[in-house]
Amino acid sequence: MTREARVVTAMENARQESLAELLGGRRAAFDATLPPVAFVICWLITDGSIGWSATAALVAGGGVTGWRWLRGDRPRAVLLGLLGVVVAVLIVLRTGRAEDFFLVQIISNAASALAWLISITLRWPLLGVVVGGVLGQRTAWRRDPALLRAYGRGSWVWMAQYLLRISVFLPLWAAGQVFALGVARVALSWPLIALCLAVSWWVVRQNLPAGHPGLRHPQPS
Repeated sequence: MTREARVVTAMENARQESLAELLGGRRAAFDATLPPVAFVICWLITDGSIGWSATAALVAGGGVTGWRWLRGDRPRAVLLGLLGVVVAVLIVLRTGRAEDFFLVQIISNAASALAWLISITLRWPLLGVVVGGVLGQRTAWRRDPALLRAYGRGSWVWMAQYLLRISVFLPLWAAGQVFALGVARVALSWPLIALCLAVSWWVVRQNLPAGHPGLRHPQPS
């Protein structure tokens, strides 16, 4: 393989990795669900042992971290994933309530929903920020009124997914439904993200006027 071909391949791989991270790819969603699943399974088979359940979650989180590190994933992303597991374990060990393992998930979804709402209100919709960054446009998309409007409306879909998770997780957490929280954690990961991607893409396309050249070609007003 020539040097030029290697550079092109590296650039293509980098773009694919960025898109996967951006859109919450299948592998990332799978990795994120392993520690909660390990926690709940161990909690069931040990008759509610917090210590063993926390240990199982840490082992699963450490295993995922080691595997992702060996595969060459970005160190910061790898460590942030493990940090979330560690914080969840510390919370549940402190409170002694198994359902509190999912508090980090509830809080992070609430923070994400708020961030998306603020971005829409300030006319810096995060969907545009992220997609524009992936496409190398920086802020060029903001000078296109049609794209700005389309990204703003598409961003409401992404905010809705976080609100949906909160509406499911919060009542289950309040009722102490540990097993149901584990099931919801899996069900509302990649399937929900895939649905959100499809719906937000449809919303963006529907809000672009006929004849608009598309996301890759912003048209300044």
